[in-house]
Amino acid sequence: MRFRQRLLKSIFPQRWAEEMEADSRSWILRCQDCGLERSVWEVGDVRWKVVGSPSRYRHCPQCGHATWHTLYRQPSESPAE
Repeated sequence: MRFRQRLLKSIFPQRWAEEMEADSRSWILRCQDCGLERSVWEVGDVRWKVVGSPSRYRHCPQCGHATWHTLYRQPSESPAE
């Protein structure tokens, strides 16, 4: 866990911290060159209570290039009725 994540988890109440982590894990960064997908939480960032699908210019560990990564939210899995 990165410093920013530890700091935010220590500041917020536990319920909020858990919600922040779960929300960040549902956001996915996808490399536009090689297609590598990682959660925002996995790369050490936090994305909580936000909307939109921006792009980020980042280094990709799989293809080794600095490329644009698309941010999108994973569809939530609702329980089967």
